[in-house]
Amino acid sequence: MKENAARNEAGVCPCREKCPLGEAVRMVGGRWKLKILCAMYLDGTLRYSDLKKKVRGITPAVLSSSMKELEQDGLVTRTQYEEIPPRVDYSITGRGKELWPILHQLAHWALGDPADGGEDAAATQGEVQLGVNTGDGKKE
Repeated sequence: MKENAARNEAGVCPCREKCPLGEAVRMVGGRWKLKILCAMYLDGTLRYSDLKKKVRGITPAVLSSSMKELEQDGLVTRTQYEEIPPRVDYSITGRGKELWPILHQLAHWALGDPADGGEDAAATQGEVQLGVNTGDGKKE
């Protein structure tokens, strides 16, 4: 209890005016962003149509707005090629890839695995499978 109070006094508590945890949740929050990031992490560079197929059920408007937000937050890059017809590729950035071990740890936590959720927990509890649900009960 005293340790928590000391942390709050020292300004370590993330629940301040601009909470970094809240900002992180905003970046990946919502129904679709994690599914988009998982698809891009697993498959690398994807075109818009490929993303639409991978993330079943997402509307074109929601996919477009989610991609813009992910790009603004530095989690994906958009590369437009000056071709006819126009071609656009999306790639996960290094910052986006840094999320992968965090997401694995969060998945372990959600499943009630050991508190540390580290490599030892993954080895003893089995690997948590993160992926994109293809809509037929399978994950890619």
